[in-house]
Amino acid sequence: MMITNRNVNGTELGTDRADVRCYVSDKSNLNSLANWTELSRDEFRNRLIQMAGQFPQIAETQNEQQKHVSFFIHGYNNDWKEGVTRYRKLQKSLYSDPNGLGQLILFTWPSNGSTFGYLPDREDARASAPDLADVFVDLYEHLTKMQRATALNGLTAPCRAKISVIAHSMGNYVLQKALAVASKRVNNPQLITLIHQVAMVAADVDNDLFQENQPSESDGSLMANLCYRLGALFTGRDEVLGASAGLKHFGKRRLGRSGLADRQAVYDNVFDFDVTEVLPKTASDIHSAVFEHPATLAILRLLLIGRDRKLLG
Repeated sequence: MMITNRNVNGTELGTDRADVRCYVSDKSNLNSLANWTELSRDEFRNRLIQMAGQFPQIAETQNEQQKHVSFFIHGYNNDWKEGVTRYRKLQKSLYSDPNGLGQLILFTWPSNGSTFGYLPDREDARASAPDLADVFVDLYEHLTKMQRATALNGLTAPCRAKISVIAHSMGNYVLQKALAVASKRVNNPQLITLIHQVAMVAADVDNDLFQENQPSESDGSLMANLCYRLGALFTGRDEVLGASAGLKHFGKRRLGRSGLADRQAVYDNVFDFDVTEVLPKTASDIHSAVFEHPATLAILRLLLIGRDRKLLG
């Protein structure tokens, strides 16, 4: 399943921002838009609700076995086919087998897919935030509706699906801005968790984003308010994020390279985990390495199912 705000360019998705479109596919080759079926927003939502409704009902005492509706947000310098390729790999690694996590949805935004496109990509990421926020607001409204119906009928059964997000690189900046927009649109809710688990992989965002001394309307505060838990996987070996910090000259290190600026002064539902010692010494492309190795994929899975942060590694 795929949601995108990229323009259509023949049988591919391009690098310009356009109206949000929704697609589904049951084909093995996802690199051609001809193998995807476009659905209206309502059709896509109904398909997703129907799919989640078929997930098994899990007792609260078996929380880690509950299925997920997950979103994958790719990063900087990814054209559409690269985003689809990583999505497909994650789907096979974590979601496809009988013990898989559930349903993964690709959100692909108009990254320029160019090593010289960092600053344009950052602007594209910010511009894409309201589009992803629309998706989150739709989810929030559905969750609110279901919780009210459950309460009115005197039911206590838990939801069949958790909502989770895997964001990579600058995809975390898209997520940051989208959640901030969504929180304001739903009037900064205090009682409903929209996203249960957020996995921030090689996050290209400021490492002081979640400091508690930030204003209540700061992005980090709004994100922490909408999410049950946010975990950042980082490594000092990430040279891409080293270059990223140098390009911006903002004076802030990258969360995905340095970890949290002050672990003792962040919101209590935020944590980081250093994957440096877990990655093979010979691993290449460190910026994306979490997705390439069984040991780090296992940590990613544990984070998503809700394993205690002290038991990830």
